[in-house]
Amino acid sequence: MPLEAVTYGPTWKKNPDGGWLLPELTLGWDVLAWTEEFLRLPDGPNAGDPWTYTDEQARFILWWYAIDRQGRFLVDDGVLRRAKGWGKDPVVGTVCANEFVGPCRFDGFDAYGQPVAKPHAAAWVQVAAVAKDQTRTTMSLFPSLFSDAALAEYEIDLGKEIIYSRHGRARIEAVTSSPRALEGPRTTFTFKNEVQNWIASNGGHDMNRVITRNAVKARDGAARRLAACNAPQPGEDSVGERDWEACQLIEQGKSRSTRLMYDSLEAPPELDIADEAQLRAGLRIAAGDSTWLNEDGHVETIYDPRNSVADSRRFYLNQVVAAEDAWVAPHLWDALKVDDPEDVALGEDVALGLDPSATDDHTVLQGCRISDGYVFNLGVWDPDDFGGEAPREEIDGAVRRAFERFNVVAFLSDLHPFESYVDQWAEDLGSGLVVKSSPKHSIAWDMRGKKKESTVEYERLHNEIVEAAFKHDGNRKVRQHFHNARRRPNAWGVSVGKESRESARRIDSVPSTMLARLGRRLYLTSGKKRKRKRTGRSLAV
Repeated sequence: MPLEAVTYGPTWKKNPDGGWLLPELTLGWDVLAWTEEFLRLPDGPNAGDPWTYTDEQARFILWWYAIDRQGRFLVDDGVLRRAKGWGKDPVVGTVCANEFVGPCRFDGFDAYGQPVAKPHAAAWVQVAAVAKDQTRTTMSLFPSLFSDAALAEYEIDLGKEIIYSRHGRARIEAVTSSPRALEGPRTTFTFKNEVQNWIASNGGHDMNRVITRNAVKARDGAARRLAACNAPQPGEDSVGERDWEACQLIEQGKSRSTRLMYDSLEAPPELDIADEAQLRAGLRIAAGDSTWLNEDGHVETIYDPRNSVADSRRFYLNQVVAAEDAWVAPHLWDALKVDDPEDVALGEDVALGLDPSATDDHTVLQGCRISDGYVFNLGVWDPDDFGGEAPREEIDGAVRRAFERFNVVAFLSDLHPFESYVDQWAEDLGSGLVVKSSPKHSIAWDMRGKKKESTVEYERLHNEIVEAAFKHDGNRKVRQHFHNARRRPNAWGVSVGKESRESARRIDSVPSTMLARLGRRLYLTSGKKRKRKRTGRSLAV
């Protein structure tokens, strides 16, 4: 059977007769004509020739500028996800140029009932990225993208970081991850570049939130945002990954959102990358109309043993795939999430698991309901949020509140580096536990001293995830930890670890969940029970 592309977005919709479906009303036809007149191909063997979109790119432009009968855009937020080398920067660069001085806003209907476009009266275009090099890639296109006629017609003053038109009445500017500096401008269009790299540690999420707020408060209500990216890495919790998750929810009918246009072209997941004929077919599928891509070069790069297969699939086949050594497939953990986080009743029987850290890693407290194994989060503490040191007193308070809220029948915690706290919890709270960690200690589960036992329990947890044996509350930080976890084989089986000792991608929710699930199993197999009063109330966690 021939391989078939995986597609998302209106660009790929077809009519019953097999032809491409195009929007009924769009400003895109004016945009196509304007770009051919005023823009030039910025590089390649035909550099300097009038800009011409491929058919695929033209369909994207027509849908991006689609409007309703009132002249309102059908979407105001978009993602263009394509394989590396497809030409995302030049294509979105033409959109930026059009939003700067070209026909980009509705100006009524002509005598034939077709919409007419006009320039924005006070265009403010931003090219945003988390690193200056990324904005420079786009900004460096404009001097060769604008024709001499455009420079003269619109009085364009080219600069490296800000480009003005008509003495400052319109502008294009490059911005990087400084959310405070971004707050305030009433931008009319923002290009968000390489959003698969926008993560919490480089300010990507903060920057994205500011861009969204700025767009919402635009005077004419028509400020727009368009992102370009490669396939995101699952578990990195990038803006690109969150956009992908939003697309999935919309596709599944689980979101009421209608204003996001997610456009992607991917090679099929069943492609055998070891089969060169299949690989080449997949590369051609992911390339779409971009016939200039170096297929031989991509094949050589993908087969180079120094390059990750997962990275090759993401970059060159545009597939969202986990790392080869992922401990559990991300979609399996995500499938266990309940649609709406559940309430856990006060006085409910629960087991707790804690993986503490002093400075380097996160501290995570997980709960597991005894009745059905439902896993819920009671706290994730990042030492970077507290001056580099874990907030020990706050964590201690969270543990004690859990004992007040629930009927804790088991509590297992790694010993290091919270030895004194674990001992104090055992003294203050241990007498009420139904099952103990060991005959010597009611709570301590020393990961360093119990590598064999821990490996067995990690394998048990892995199997439970694969078999969908329980549900969880979908906590985003916990999810990221599970997506980050890597397989670490040892003498007793397959354990869990970070991708490297120095990695900033945390996994601490995995051991804490394992301990909470272990506590539940120990309780259920012990045959022991404890009477207690039920409050009849519930409390959301």
